[in-house]
Amino acid sequence: MQWEVKKSITSSKSSASRIVEILLENRGVKNSQEFFNPKHPKDLTLKELGISSGEVKKAAARIKKAIKAKEKIIVYGDYDADGVCATAIAWEALHSLGADVMPYIPERFSEGYGLNKDSIRRLADQNPGLKLILTVDNGIVAHKGVDTANKLGIDVIISDHHQKEKKLPKAYATVHTDKIGGAGLAWILARELGSQSGLELAGIGTIADVLPLIGPNRSFAKYGLNDLNTTQRPGLLELLREAALFPGGVGAYHVGFVIAPRINAMGRLAHALDSLRLLCTPAQSRAQELAQLLGRTNSERQRIVEEVVAHTRGASKDKSFKGVILLAHESYHEGVIGLAAAKLVEAHWRPAVVIAKGSEMSKASARSIPGFNIIAAIRQLSDLIEEGGGHPMAAGFSIKTERISEFHQKLDEIAKPLLTDEVLSRSLTVDTEIGFGSLTQDLAEKIADFDPTGLGNPTPSFATFGVEVLEARSVGGDNKHLKLVLRNQEKVFEAIAFSFGHLAQKLSLGDQIDIAYNLEENVWNGHKSLQLKVRDIRAIGQDS
Repeated sequence: MQWEVKKSITSSKSSASRIVEILLENRGVKNSQEFFNPKHPKDLTLKELGISSGEVKKAAARIKKAIKAKEKIIVYGDYDADGVCATAIAWEALHSLGADVMPYIPERFSEGYGLNKDSIRRLADQNPGLKLILTVDNGIVAHKGVDTANKLGIDVIISDHHQKEKKLPKAYATVHTDKIGGAGLAWILARELGSQSGLELAGIGTIADVLPLIGPNRSFAKYGLNDLNTTQRPGLLELLREAALFPGGVGAYHVGFVIAPRINAMGRLAHALDSLRLLCTPAQSRAQELAQLLGRTNSERQRIVEEVVAHTRGASKDKSFKGVILLAHESYHEGVIGLAAAKLVEAHWRPAVVIAKGSEMSKASARSIPGFNIIAAIRQLSDLIEEGGGHPMAAGFSIKTERISEFHQKLDEIAKPLLTDEVLSRSLTVDTEIGFGSLTQDLAEKIADFDPTGLGNPTPSFATFGVEVLEARSVGGDNKHLKLVLRNQEKVFEAIAFSFGHLAQKLSLGDQIDIAYNLEENVWNGHKSLQLKVRDIRAIGQDS
């Protein structure tokens, strides 16, 4: 693996303040005060969010008119964590204002993503007074769905953050920005209507959707986490309990890898309405029941993912891919193909498409690597797919089964010239090279101020060259991990290297190595100490 070290510090010992300056520069932060003390979401202006104030006013006026006229309103959401949180925020806000409002989340397998024409017709039949649909986290490319609603005399207000096309659906109002997520946008719309509850849900949605945690998203993540750690919402308290987490100690990692997967699991395997019910229920007993359901479903999701990944791993070994990895099979579960595609990308470091093959129609999910815009490539083949959408790094679409081979061939024709050796080279970005002499408690405390970290604001990382090994042993039930004691510049630190247990037999006392790592504070029995979380190890002077 190549290391990209952004800065090198020549001094053997640099101050924490100087290192922080480098970290901010690497993240493109111009104003450290705004970064470390971001605006509260209630103070973010529509202009800095890239939202049309005219469209917001139009949307708010239509919603208020519907409330006054007692028209039926449906909040039409999505089945992922961002969409579920957005639905909860919008439904609670409108309900608190006295609206006759019902939340609706489509079923992934029968209805699919976004405004479904048949679903709109059914909702209109079941709700004779339905005059307004508010989409959250979807709708920006739903031309057919909006047209269907319009023909039925139903106005549609779109609120969405996904990539828009040149031509927008003919909605009553379109509240769009790509600067925040679906839940954040729902919260802003609710704010404009006079409601400011549900910020913890906006924080969960922002982190779950893997949005860059800088600018407005940092505001939602930071203050959303603050509210999550003091939440009295029964559903979240029970979900934390089920996941063995405790209010007060929940960070971005826990949201992204523990909480969000549980919320997502229902939409992947069953129906996301149960995740929505969990977030909205006022009853502790019901919340406990639903939290346990989410936990069980997530465990089942993990099992199914392992089955699909095992199959794709075997299938990919038998093939030599020069362009995009594409694997299709009848046994693949539609709800987890995106997770399987992500695992393939991680294993092979090239874009991957995994397809749940049907007799006539198939569902596909794609994941990419930096440097290859997967949705742009797929849109060039719009004549071969039925419908689809996504981002540069992830996309989903439907395709006729008979067209899969042709699609793969043409996708490869697009991809091969773009997948250069440089793009296909896995690299590890490191903020700066420093010596152990610079690793202090003061630096660790300043690093903590970078939280919440994630895309766009990665956990600060360092490289130290010429580190002496004092101890190396494998740890963990299967000896998968590596425990180290290391010395550099006369300072000694303990270190943990996950998934590097195989090096225990190769490292000897006195060996010199280069390491890339994060600096962490370890607390044990009330005692604080600094520990290195090693991300990569290489022989001294090795380039990759």
